[in-house]
Amino acid sequence: MAKNKSLNAAAKAKEDEFYTQLTDVEKELRHYRNHFKGKTVFCNCDDPFESNFFKYFVLNFNRLGLKKLIATCYTGSPIAGSQLSLFDVVPNAQENRPYKAVVTTVYDATGDGGVDMDDIAELFKQGENELSELAGNGDFRSEECLALMDEADIVTTNPPFSLFNEYILTLIEHGKEFVVIGSQNSVTYKDIFPLLMTDQMWLGYNNGDMAFRVPDYYEPRETRFWIDENGQKWRSMGNIAWYTNLDIKKRHEELILVRRYDPSVYPTYANLTGCINVDKVADIPCDYDGLMGVPITFLDKYNPDQFEILGLDYDSSIPGKTGLDECFVKDYYDQGNTGSITVGHPSLGYYKPDGKVVRTYRRVIIRNRHPEEPRRI
Repeated sequence: MAKNKSLNAAAKAKEDEFYTQLTDVEKELRHYRNHFKGKTVFCNCDDPFESNFFKYFVLNFNRLGLKKLIATCYTGSPIAGSQLSLFDVVPNAQENRPYKAVVTTVYDATGDGGVDMDDIAELFKQGENELSELAGNGDFRSEECLALMDEADIVTTNPPFSLFNEYILTLIEHGKEFVVIGSQNSVTYKDIFPLLMTDQMWLGYNNGDMAFRVPDYYEPRETRFWIDENGQKWRSMGNIAWYTNLDIKKRHEELILVRRYDPSVYPTYANLTGCINVDKVADIPCDYDGLMGVPITFLDKYNPDQFEILGLDYDSSIPGKTGLDECFVKDYYDQGNTGSITVGHPSLGYYKPDGKVVRTYRRVIIRNRHPEEPRRI
C-alpha cells in the first residue's frame, strides 16, 4: 500500500486531531454490545491517556466481556490531560512518544469499591496490563500496528479524516470488523461508495452533528468553533457519520413509504432513461418499480432487503445513463443558471413541467425491490 505523509504532518496540515466526546462514543457503541463479547478490540488511532474510545472500553471491559483491549497512538496527545497521566504510570516516560496499551484484566485495584481510571493506572503500574513504547512511529499503516490489527477482532476509533479512504481500505484488506467515525462526505468517494453499494459496510446510528475537542494550534473559525471556560477549543461538524460492517438492527428496519408515484410530481431525468428524481428521502414513492435518484442522505436509511443501489449519479455504467446533451446545456445557461457544465457532463438534470431546467445535487440511484401495486383509478 502506498504511503502518504506521516500522520503527524497530516494532523497539523489537515487539522485531523478531533477528539470524540465520551457521550458520543457511549451513544453509538451501546448498539453493538453483543458484538464485543469475547473479542479483542483495537483502537489504533487512540492515545490511551486521552482517548474516550479507550476510556469507554477499559471502564466497560467486564460488562462487555472483552477478551483484550489494545490501543496505540502515533504521538503524544496535544490535548490537555483528562483520562490518565502518562508520567504517573511511567515516571521515566518520554513525552510525545507513541505508546501501546494492552489490557486483559480490569478490577478495583485501589480498593475504593469501584472501577475508575485510577484503577487502570494502578494495574499498569503493577504490570498486570501492559504499557510500552512502540518501536516505530505508531502510524496505523506501519508493520507494527498492522500486526496488532491482525491480532484484533474489531477495530473502533476516530481515524484522521484526511486519510479516511486509506484507513478504510486497510481495514477491508485485513478483513477486520469495525465501527469508526468519518465525514458523511466520504460516502461519495470512489473508494468508499462501492463498499456501501456492495454491502461491505454501512452507516451506523448517530449520524449528523457532533462536537470534538481540538488542540490549541487550531485556528479560530467564524462558525462551529468555541472555547470553553477551561480554555479548551472545540469544533462541531454537521456531517459526521459512523461507518461499520457489524450487523445492526437499524440496517434491517424498513423505511416506511407513504407517497405514491405521480408523473406530474416526479420528473424523469433527461439523461437517465426511466429514472425519476426524488428530492427527499421521505418522498420516495412506494409503488414505483423503476430507477430513482435520491439524496445521499438515503444511505442513512438504506435497508438492502428493501432497496437495491445501482450507483451514483456520476456513474456512466448505469444502464440508460448518458452525459447531458447540447440542448439541455444550452437551455440551462439560457435560463440564467450558473455553474460549470458542458456537453457530456455526468451530473443529472431534468425539465420541470413549465420548462425550467434543473440540475440536481448528488444522487444515489436506487430501485425498490418490493414496490407496491400502483393504485387503480
